Amino acid sequence: MKELSPWVMFMSADIIVKAVMIGLAFASLTTWAVLIAKSIELSVASAKLRSALKKVSEARSLAEAQMALGAKQGVLPSFLASALREARMSAGISSDAGIKERAASSFSEIVRAEGRRIRIGMGVLATIGSTSPFVGLFGTVWGIMNSFIGISKSQTTNLAVVAPGIAEALLATAIGLVAAIPAVIIYNHFSRVTKGYLELVSRASGAAARLLSRDLDRSHGSVHSRAAE
Repeated sequence: MKELSPWVMFMSADIIVKAVMIGLAFASLTTWAVLIAKSIELSVASAKLRSALKKVSEARSLAEAQMALGAKQGVLPSFLASALREARMSAGISSDAGIKERAASSFSEIVRAEGRRIRIGMGVLATIGSTSPFVGLFGTVWGIMNSFIGISKSQTTNLAVVAPGIAEALLATAIGLVAAIPAVIIYNHFSRVTKGYLELVSRASGAAARLLSRDLDRSHGSVHSRAAE
């Protein structure tokens, strides 16, 4: 009886089963690549946003907050720029409530765009986690079918003859599970981490809204002061 190591079983498998195994191995590598890339991306994005929130925590106006952040790119600068643009475009032609409503609409668009951006790659994990077991099962069914055909041709039920073919087929399901289980675990992990990051984004949106409200109150206070004089 020949040795039944995973490599020997792979080399002895049918071309279809080999293709399934190679595809599943590639899916598994993709899972780990997404893990590394998304971990770095989320870690850097969260650190930058926390730092930006800390810098603007003492700011008293949108302009002061922008000066504190400098020319940096990010979601909080986008909120500040959107608020300033809305306040400038609506100055003298709209009520404070209208300005705040339009600014809130712009903030919602930024939040949705950031949510889509930060979730890039998670769809791949979900697909791998949900389909890999079935792809592996397809390889197993195909391999066992060929094994039964071989048994019929050889006209023997000797276990030493039929076992290698069945073992080769079952290897496809094993690889499918190896690809799927980490993908599901990693997807659930990133779902939690992404939720935490989007809570930070909501905090940034709230900070920009408060600064806009202060600017509007300050501008009205200045108008009333001049009128009193």
